[in-house]
Amino acid sequence: MTTISSPALLLSATPTWRPVADVAAMTARELRRTIRSVDMLITSLVIPVSIMLVFVIVFGGAISRDGTYINYVVPGTLILCSGFGSAITAVSVAKDMESGIIDRFRTMPIFGASVLVGHVVASILRNLASIAIVLAVAFALGYRPAATPAGWVLIALYLMLVIASFTWLSCAGGLVLSQEAAGSINFVFLFAPYVSSGFVAADTMPVWLQGFADNQPFTPIIETLRSLLNGTTPTNGWFALAWLVGFLLVSLVASIVLFRRRVAR
Repeated sequence: MTTISSPALLLSATPTWRPVADVAAMTARELRRTIRSVDMLITSLVIPVSIMLVFVIVFGGAISRDGTYINYVVPGTLILCSGFGSAITAVSVAKDMESGIIDRFRTMPIFGASVLVGHVVASILRNLASIAIVLAVAFALGYRPAATPAGWVLIALYLMLVIASFTWLSCAGGLVLSQEAAGSINFVFLFAPYVSSGFVAADTMPVWLQGFADNQPFTPIIETLRSLLNGTTPTNGWFALAWLVGFLLVSLVASIVLFRRRVAR
């Protein structure tokens, strides 16, 4: 007879609680991996703050001498950091696929999708912690958003949607790429926001680049967050939601299909 001693396994023994318990166990596993990995801690917490400090302190004076640039750049920095932090999931998923741990999980009586869902939930928690640190540093540098308490709740929900969308995209990438190739997803989230209105207005860019900057997904996503932080109604919020929900649905379906095919081998 097998003795069940883990609280998570005790919960998973009950069919109603099994998915919740298994997702919680997988989420805790990913959070422990983050804490134990110096590289992941630096990528999750140090780099986002460093990016904001570079833009505010190093470039801020050249762009706006009156010190107001921080009010413009923080929303773009938060979205960039959300994407950059979410891309870590691609490497984690690829590592799980290559190490054979997924095959081991398949032999256990756990909720099958809990592996990927655990990655996503851990990414949301990890990125929210990173965003909180970035905002704390921004406040220390003089950032003063005008959002109301209700607005902050909406901002938190919006950022969770952003992170979930980006993380599921990263999951899909991690399922088809090697660990080394999965690391390149970071560069997509790191550089794409630069060619948007996240750090400078699109109309200051060369004419041939303005069309791309105005119509790529990061521009409405960042502008919506900027409006929410400023306490105003987003003018292109529906476009941002359309992009994010589209990313979420496509990547979620792709991740499920790819995961089933990979573990079926």
